[in-house]
Amino acid sequence: MRKLTCRSWGVSNSYKVEKLNQLIRGWINYFKIGSMKTLCKELDSNIRYRLRMCIWKHWKTPQNRAENLIKLGMNKEDAYSIAYTGARIAHVCSGALNYVITNKRLASFGLVSMLDYYTERCVTC
Repeated sequence: MRKLTCRSWGVSNSYKVEKLNQLIRGWINYFKIGSMKTLCKELDSNIRYRLRMCIWKHWKTPQNRAENLIKLGMNKEDAYSIAYTGARIAHVCSGALNYVITNKRLASFGLVSMLDYYTERCVTC
């Protein structure tokens, strides 16, 4: 999963989501007999976190970051303060970006939730 969510991998985010969906579906279909609900929950949150980091890195400059945050519904002052912060990518993605790039937004982007897919396919649930 780390290879598919690597921030320096120069492919589009939609391609990353497509490949992640293939991996998630294949993995769940293979391991659907076991009980791994908590593992799916942890991996699901980790995937979403790493995708947010990829999106933040994809925006590259503070100007683009501020514009995109405003487009996603954040007010101007907060968007500029977050976009021009000197904080690490991981710090930004674990805080303010969660409120703008929500789980619903990632699902509408095409990301399959690992936990939802597992509960749908699970044999022993």
